[in-house]
Amino acid sequence: MNRYTFIFLLISMLFLLYQSGKGQSFEEKKIEFIFSVNASPEEVYDAWTTEEGIKSFFAPDGNVELKKYGDYQIFFFPDSAEGKRGAEDEVVLAYEENKMFLFTWGFPRSLPKLRATQKTVVLLRFSEIGNGKTRVHFLQTGWGSVGNWKKGFEYFVHNFGNLVLARLQYRFDHGPIDWDNIPRASKYQLVD
Repeated sequence: MNRYTFIFLLISMLFLLYQSGKGQSFEEKKIEFIFSVNASPEEVYDAWTTEEGIKSFFAPDGNVELKKYGDYQIFFFPDSAEGKRGAEDEVVLAYEENKMFLFTWGFPRSLPKLRATQKTVVLLRFSEIGNGKTRVHFLQTGWGSVGNWKKGFEYFVHNFGNLVLARLQYRFDHGPIDWDNIPRASKYQLVD
C-alpha cells in the first residue's frame, strides 16, 4: 500500500468516526470483547503479530510485517486467487511489544462495496492477570451506521466472537488449530 492510499484510508476512517458520532453515542458503535487466555502476554502478542502465531489460530496462512504500515495479511483461503484469499490489504498501524497491537480490518467478499472502499480499526491490549493468564481486550471501531455497515457489524460480532477469539482460547488450551481437520465452529465459544 502506498503512502497516499494509506493517508486516504486514515482520513476516511476519521471521517467515519466523526459521522458515526452524529446523533448517537460513539459507545454504541464498537465491537468489544474482554476475556482471558491461558498464556502469557508475550505468547498472546506473538500469536497476533507473527506468521507462525496467526497460523496457530487465526487462519491457515498469512503475511505479517511487524512495523509501522507493515502488511497484515490473513489468508483464510490461501489457495485461492490473489484478491480472494481473505484479508489481503490490511496494515499494521501501531504496536507495543507484549502490550498492544493496532491494525486495519476490511470487510468480507459478501459485502463487495464496503470491501472495496472502507476499513475499520482493531485494537488489542494484553495484560497479565496472574496464574499464567492474560486478559485480552479486543476493540473494533470505525463503523458507519446504515445499510451494509450494519451487516458488516453483525458479521464481525459473530466471526470475531464465535470464531477467531474463541479459537485463540482454544489454541492455548488445546494446541494450534489443525486447519486440515478443523472442528465445527459450534464447538468454539468465547468464554470468560
